[in-house]
Amino acid sequence: MPRRHRRFTAGYALVLLGAFVLAIAASWMPLSDHVDDIAYDWMFLRQPPKPWPPSSIILGIDETTFEKMDGQSHLRQIIARGLELIEKAGPKAVAVDVILADDPKNPENAALEAAFAKTPNLVLSSDRIASIDRWEDPLPFFSRHAAALGHAHRLTNSVCRSIQLRQIAGHVRRWALALEAFRLARGAQYIEESPDSLQVGSTLIPVTTSEALLYIRYLPPLPDGASRIPEISVAQLAADPSLAESFRGKVVFVGVTAMSAAQDRPMTPYDTQSGVVIHAQAYETMAHGQFLVPVSNKSVIGICMLIGVLAGFIFVFTSGVQGYVFGGLLILAAHLTPHIAFTTGVVFPYTAPVLTAWFCVSAAASYMHFFVRRQLRDAERDKARYLEAIHMVSHEMRSPLTAIQGTSELMGRYTLSDDKRKQMAQMINSESKRLARMIQTFLDVERLSAGEMDLRTDSFAAQDAVEACLQRARPLADRKEIQLRAAQIDPWPLKGDRELMEYAIYNLLTNAVKYSPPNTTVTIAAHAEGSMLHLSVADQGIGMEPAELKNIFKKFYRTRKAETSGEVGTGIGLSIVEQIVTHHGGRIDVTSTPGKGSCFTIVLPRGTAPETAPASKMVSH
Repeated sequence: MPRRHRRFTAGYALVLLGAFVLAIAASWMPLSDHVDDIAYDWMFLRQPPKPWPPSSIILGIDETTFEKMDGQSHLRQIIARGLELIEKAGPKAVAVDVILADDPKNPENAALEAAFAKTPNLVLSSDRIASIDRWEDPLPFFSRHAAALGHAHRLTNSVCRSIQLRQIAGHVRRWALALEAFRLARGAQYIEESPDSLQVGSTLIPVTTSEALLYIRYLPPLPDGASRIPEISVAQLAADPSLAESFRGKVVFVGVTAMSAAQDRPMTPYDTQSGVVIHAQAYETMAHGQFLVPVSNKSVIGICMLIGVLAGFIFVFTSGVQGYVFGGLLILAAHLTPHIAFTTGVVFPYTAPVLTAWFCVSAAASYMHFFVRRQLRDAERDKARYLEAIHMVSHEMRSPLTAIQGTSELMGRYTLSDDKRKQMAQMINSESKRLARMIQTFLDVERLSAGEMDLRTDSFAAQDAVEACLQRARPLADRKEIQLRAAQIDPWPLKGDRELMEYAIYNLLTNAVKYSPPNTTVTIAAHAEGSMLHLSVADQGIGMEPAELKNIFKKFYRTRKAETSGEVGTGIGLSIVEQIVTHHGGRIDVTSTPGKGSCFTIVLPRGTAPETAPASKMVSH
């Protein structure tokens, strides 16, 4: 995979990963929990269960009961009277939603204890006191008649959507009041536990949390707003004992339903209901298998990851309007996912998939938008570089083409001796090879600039490269009567593309010769400083002003000395030299003094060149 594609893939993946993490983190915020609850209530009301015949009944203590039976101070006597009236009907189980932990000397305790003694499958309530981490249990003379103690503690949310089937206080576990009533009604001796379920007889209750959370599948209310679970008050039962038959074979929940005396009347997705009714609704959920299973956190993260991956693929394989259409469809699917899951009895949080879809689609679309814009800029830059390359090739190839053209014309126009013809043929061959090398060098430099090729890693000595360039530049220096002097050349080992490096050194040498007056000296030297090689080419030309030093590596920039000397040039060579040196992990330092000459110094490291290089440094004296 090309380096550019690897960078794009890595960047794209990081952006999507960041959007995914941000979405998951946002879905865990309290505001998201509130949105999830609102979405749950909406789905709950939109998809009510088909009503079933209740197998439970409420023995209520309402306002009328308190009024006719001497008020709230005689609550224990009222419960005892109600249990006595339904005793002969033979209820399957009786769960009392009243905490009987106080007032051990109440004179009504004896009557209530006697009623409890005659009640089979009795479940009494126990409450968890969180501040001291212990259970508030019924008085011992009441508890000894109970087949089980069940906790009556519900979740403290503003809307009661679920109950905890299992709670622990002081290292003592209590099952929920409704669950114990369900166990006794089914004739099960114990409740089997597993990480994801509770087994009561033949009924498997799915759970996913350590508290064994049970979502209550409330029976929808009757058209007049009344609960579908029948409710008969103790006062009605006392006035008409024949109503006791309504309790036959049912699981009875006894509790206060009077609005003035009930300790809590929590909201449900339908309306407000007393605590005893909520316990009965939880029992009905278990008795008729109307379970809503909360999806695990691992599954939520897995689905959200799938959404993020799909968002990434959409904008990789599609573009433009098509990409945005598919992205919109993915967002719509994320909105529908919780609703579809609810139809199968699965409670899926709303905000997690929705936020993941919005964040990932937006991130992918934005990344692709800026990536396409960058590609457009790169295409425009590539076009400009292509045109520059054309100018570059035409300029640099002029000399060998002129030599080949002139020599071939001489060979065709004049009769030459065999030695002269052989000499000219050798020159044509030499210049044509030089032209081929030049073309290959230009192509390699352009590929390097575009990131489409890697440097060759040949091992060579700096001294060998310098000597080869001196031999090629010496004829040009001789024609201008310029002396090429090689100072100390350290045998420094280099690693890289020798052909490109020789091109850079040769270009500096020929520039020094071109822009130096006759009878001067061009000096090349190479010495080591620490782990770096400093290879310098110094001339005795007219030098450059400080303002020119800032632009000499720009393509097509012509210095003042080029215009003064009359040399033809387009300012391309130095830009190529800088690219070559930069790709070898080095830099070019330039010092110049007007009227005294210039010195170009290539600084190269020992060993393999790094991917990035420091910027060029220019100093003027």
